Amino acid sequence: MKDLGKNVVSRHQVEAEDAGQRIDNYLLKLLKGVPKSHVYRVLRSGEVRVNKGRAKPDYRIQAGDELRLPPVRVAERSLKSILPPPNPGLEQAILFEDESLLALNKPSGLAVHGGSGVNFGVIEQLRAGRPEARFLELVHRLDRDTSGVLLLAKKRSALVALHEALREGRMRKQYLALVLGKWHNARQSVKVNLKKYLLASGERRVAVEPDGQASHTVFELQKAWSEFSLLRAELKTGRTHQIRVHLAHVGFPIAGDDKYGDFLRNKSLARSGLKRMFLHAACLTFAHPSSGQPVTVESPLPAELQRFINALDEPHATQI
Repeated sequence: MKDLGKNVVSRHQVEAEDAGQRIDNYLLKLLKGVPKSHVYRVLRSGEVRVNKGRAKPDYRIQAGDELRLPPVRVAERSLKSILPPPNPGLEQAILFEDESLLALNKPSGLAVHGGSGVNFGVIEQLRAGRPEARFLELVHRLDRDTSGVLLLAKKRSALVALHEALREGRMRKQYLALVLGKWHNARQSVKVNLKKYLLASGERRVAVEPDGQASHTVFELQKAWSEFSLLRAELKTGRTHQIRVHLAHVGFPIAGDDKYGDFLRNKSLARSGLKRMFLHAACLTFAHPSSGQPVTVESPLPAELQRFINALDEPHATQI
């Protein structure tokens, strides 16, 4: 057996997107490879502290909560699966970086963090490649199959300020999505309540439900073809799978969406070259947490998505 964390107490701050989870479930994902019985033991014994106080296993974590975690032990055979391999490509994908922030052009297919069957993601790989970094945390999330701008904080003060900006709606997040069908409105708002649920497999899904959380997206038409439309989506709230569920709800599912899309059309699209979901985080605008100056980080469409658009633009292109 070996200790995880070099025999030292570690501290972890809860992200806004994780708020509302039971602390036991959160720790089981965070401490991947640690026996479930051990996680519950350190919780019940008070070795895990939340904002310097004890927490019961059913405590619902809140954004900004600081967790104090004791050293935990894992079997030797588990260590290899916990330690991520180096990924030098992530360093080459950096769009912006200074002493407080790091903005990354996340590729599709890469999770932002470990959990739910994923051993590690962007944050674990970046930390592994920067062992000297004293602090590196995700500011927000992107779905595994979504590409584009992902923001990370290099200072706790920056993380707190950016989480506050997210909660107060002062961070502008814009996406590009290709949907099935011909969209007619130049600008359209979608406002519905969204509720999370789990499939029998444990996979997370979201549905439109009256007792869910309020959500709001503004869509602007960029270009339309006979059977496809390119939209710019601006999030006014930040619910899980929000853009995907909103578009499916109004009858325009995202091309290639394997959770809420048209599964038969997706197979046809894959044969025609679109082998992923066409959703891209194109632009992020916010006030810098230190200077207060506006910062805009943009990411162009990935090559595979641009190629698909170019094919639609070809004269006499056959619509899929």
